Amino acid sequence: MSRIHPVDTRTAAGEARQLLDAVRSQLGTVPNFLRVLAHSPRALGAFLGMHSSLGGGALHHATQERIALAVAEGNGCEYGVSAHTAIGRMAGLSDQEMLLNRQGGSADQKAAAAVAFARALNEHRGEVTGAEFVAARAAGLSDAEIVEVIAAVALNFFTNVIGKSTRLEIDFSKVRLLPGAHQAAA
Repeated sequence: MSRIHPVDTRTAAGEARQLLDAVRSQLGTVPNFLRVLAHSPRALGAFLGMHSSLGGGALHHATQERIALAVAEGNGCEYGVSAHTAIGRMAGLSDQEMLLNRQGGSADQKAAAAVAFARALNEHRGEVTGAEFVAARAAGLSDAEIVEVIAAVALNFFTNVIGKSTRLEIDFSKVRLLPGAHQAAA
């Protein structure tokens, strides 16, 4: 059971309602994590703004989803893995590719470098080595793509913290974490 109940989209008011209505018009639904963020319209607006800005950036949408899967798995966030599995399918990722992403890789060489770099950033809270930077560049990632990988890790870490700390009810097809993933305390 969620520690913070999601805002009811039918009774939301003011800025929260406007933001939730905008999400519903784009997605056709409003995921629970956005409904929890709606308790603070500023937090919801900040998430939506960053998410929207990265959507038109240097990283391909499928690679952003690959990164989201790697970060969610690394953080032991079942909500994030479930959500980004559904979104990854919509982005054209196969189940095998998404499994590779959750394990920190990809069948695509450049995407594999982005996922590996994202995984290192997440695991070491930003303290990546020179060799990890060199590997990302050697795989063809531009400075813009590297910065967007960093931004994607930060954004996904934020959503993972929301999902785990509030014990969000998963409103996507549930995908279990891989054996050995960080599990949340009861």
